[in-house]
Amino acid sequence: MTKVFIDGSAGTTGLRIGERLADRQGLELIRLPAELRKDPDARKEAINSADIAFFCLPDAASVEAAAMVHPDNGHTAVIDTSTAHRTDPDWAYGFAELHGQREKILSSRRIANPGCHASGFISLVEPLVHEGLVSPETAFTCFSVTGYSGGGKSMIADYESPARDGALDSPRQYALGQTHKHLKEMVKLCSLETVPVFCPIVGDYYSGMAVTVPLFRKDLKGSINDVKALYQACYAGPLVHYEEYDGSLVAGNALSGRDDMVIMVAGNEERILLISLFDNLGKGASGAAIQNMNLLLGLDETTGLVVGPKVQ
Repeated sequence: MTKVFIDGSAGTTGLRIGERLADRQGLELIRLPAELRKDPDARKEAINSADIAFFCLPDAASVEAAAMVHPDNGHTAVIDTSTAHRTDPDWAYGFAELHGQREKILSSRRIANPGCHASGFISLVEPLVHEGLVSPETAFTCFSVTGYSGGGKSMIADYESPARDGALDSPRQYALGQTHKHLKEMVKLCSLETVPVFCPIVGDYYSGMAVTVPLFRKDLKGSINDVKALYQACYAGPLVHYEEYDGSLVAGNALSGRDDMVIMVAGNEERILLISLFDNLGKGASGAAIQNMNLLLGLDETTGLVVGPKVQ
């Protein structure tokens, strides 16, 4: 029986992980009563008695939790959903479909779960840089539309309040100071020399993301067909797969409720649009965390996950 502890089980990601694992065979969830969820001794005991410990905490609390793992503890694997360890070389980056990451995940006991916006950007850019189709010096831009659940309980409450502000009826841009917390991992995982211009947008729908990276032909060492062929080779599923764009509208919530990711290429030979579609709560958060747990346990990585039909 595999013992699992979720530190931060009351937050959006923690709740989703708990819901997904509640009925899984072969797993035992370690639960702390409400009055002990913030007790350091109780948390430390739970973390060290677990085979898999999910950290669904703010950054500082995740660093504190990681320090609670006994130095001689060789059995507890940690999957941290915060930003705290995503660029730490001692932690594997939990996006198994990237070059070399699956092997790092399988050989590590410390997994940093990717950020939601970052997952979309990195899935599009990392293969191009790795294969030399674009230079690490390329100045990228990215715009990313997300559902409001990505803002956590407070934002969900704001959007779902009967007396909500009228400004919430329209898409809203945020993090306009270009200091978004996902930028560091976007730069590192893609080996970029220039920090992208990043424009995140929150919309009036619950979940789902559409991340788009524009690319000029002058910045591409090849053609649009070379990009498509590369994505087809890199992303053959089961959880990340390439689909041909059919010219229809692309909805931000197209993969809401799912744990997979769809990669598309639109535009023309001169101005290309790279598109990643997924659920910010799925492949962008709890779904990715469970995929990483499945890999560590030697299970089919889709176990307990929702993979849907083609988008178009």
